[in-house]
Amino acid sequence: MTAVRRTVALVLAGGIAMAATILPAAPALAHGAPTQPISRTAACATGGEQEGSAACRAARAANGGPFGTFDNLRLPNVNGRDTEVVPDGSLCSGDLPDFQGLDLARTDWPSTKLAAGSTLAIRYRGTIPHRGTFRVYLTKQGYDPKQPLGWDDLGSKPILTVQDPPLTDGSYRMSAKLPKDRTGRHVLYTVWQTSSTPDTYYSCSDLQLKAPAAAAATTRAAEATSSPKPKASRSVEPGVVASPQEAAGPAVAGAPQESEETWLRPASAQSDGTQDRVALGHQIIIAALIVIAGVLAGAGFKRLRAGRRY
Repeated sequence: MTAVRRTVALVLAGGIAMAATILPAAPALAHGAPTQPISRTAACATGGEQEGSAACRAARAANGGPFGTFDNLRLPNVNGRDTEVVPDGSLCSGDLPDFQGLDLARTDWPSTKLAAGSTLAIRYRGTIPHRGTFRVYLTKQGYDPKQPLGWDDLGSKPILTVQDPPLTDGSYRMSAKLPKDRTGRHVLYTVWQTSSTPDTYYSCSDLQLKAPAAAAATTRAAEATSSPKPKASRSVEPGVVASPQEAAGPAVAGAPQESEETWLRPASAQSDGTQDRVALGHQIIIAALIVIAGVLAGAGFKRLRAGRRY
């Protein structure tokens, strides 16, 4: 009987150890990050939408390895002392070693194109809901993306402050009016100071802003040229549509790659591909743990019953 109990204990201990090795792989303690406009973490972290871009590859190299999970860039016990805790040049990483590559001063970060003066729809993915206040800043006109981002680049006041917005379909949804005097590359800097935990989250989203008239002209030109169907650079099978890159032909050396830039679309037309993959991973891990627990428990009871017969 003692041998049977020892066997059951070993089986259960083995199952606990196996679960312990599986659970850390999931971002169980992760909480949130902006996906619209896309943030550097959502773009470059593992499974990110633009992790293969030149900027993301350079950021990983500077980071010395993979980033932490896209929604886990947070600092405890800041309590509103952001400028004291996070030094200039480290705003995008929150001065965290796991994200330091995000602070690179580059002009090719995956970005979202917008018109100055337009209303910006913000979608902040919340993998674990929290109460708290969002403060959203935009770099001042004259900001140089080739220089490290500092607090003085953001101005003294946020363009948006929202307390406890509702979580809708897995995201906090907000909107902000963009200033009319911003053009060129800018950084949308989001600070989420939670009140239900001691943590504060930081994120950088890169924007390309055009004057309203220029943006309208670009849109009209795009619509005018989209009507004719360009020939694909290679033959395709019936029913298979050539990608925009194939249809446009070889890229011009030195030209910006559209795969790293997007015009901001309505929220209903976008999808959280990164977060969907994270959620699917969670479901797979939970299902696997349930199966493992069932198998281990069944094996233990069988051994126990067999021992009682003798």
